[in-house]
Amino acid sequence: MGVELVTEQTFEAEVLRSELPVLAGFFDERSSPCQQMAPEMDALAIELEGKAKVVKVDIEQSRQLVSMMKIQSVPTFVVFHEGRPVGAEQGVVPRARLRATIEPFLPRPQGAIRADELAPIVKQGGVVPVDTRDERTYQRAHIPGAVNMPLDELPARVAELVMLGAAVVYCRSGDKTKALSEKLAADAVEVPFLEGGFLAWEALMLPIERS
Repeated sequence: MGVELVTEQTFEAEVLRSELPVLAGFFDERSSPCQQMAPEMDALAIELEGKAKVVKVDIEQSRQLVSMMKIQSVPTFVVFHEGRPVGAEQGVVPRARLRATIEPFLPRPQGAIRADELAPIVKQGGVVPVDTRDERTYQRAHIPGAVNMPLDELPARVAELVMLGAAVVYCRSGDKTKALSEKLAADAVEVPFLEGGFLAWEALMLPIERS
């Protein structure tokens, strides 16, 4: 999915009525900052394919829309969710910051929990994090209070996992434990997973422990 050019005529259908959240970049082809952000928007469109739409609006071709949205400078990035603007950024900003603006509105896999949601529960002792990486990696750094159950051992340790009570599984990037959570759910065992894995936890500079 590329970055689609949206006009005043297509804005309502492509943005306001979109079933997915939309990141709309208001830009001017002649602007150097806009030119800098073009590849970032292209990359973000690829990252968010199937989860969100990334579109652009040429301010010279959509003056009425620019006035309605009160766009003061370019590039300006506006996140739309369920037909309403819910967030915005201006200027040359890192791709990760743009993604963070739209992230709260992205469709979430069943059983997913974000690092910022998990952290206060861990702090209160309301959940047991289960680190599914190998033992050596776990010992180097893990979420506080986590127990280690390597992924390849888990099929034989499901009963032990269930006995932990409120558990959340995590791996390095979240993909493997997402698949694990889905497989367990198919067997009527509900175990949430950390979206983005330990990398997401570290990215927020949350506390870690070492063994």
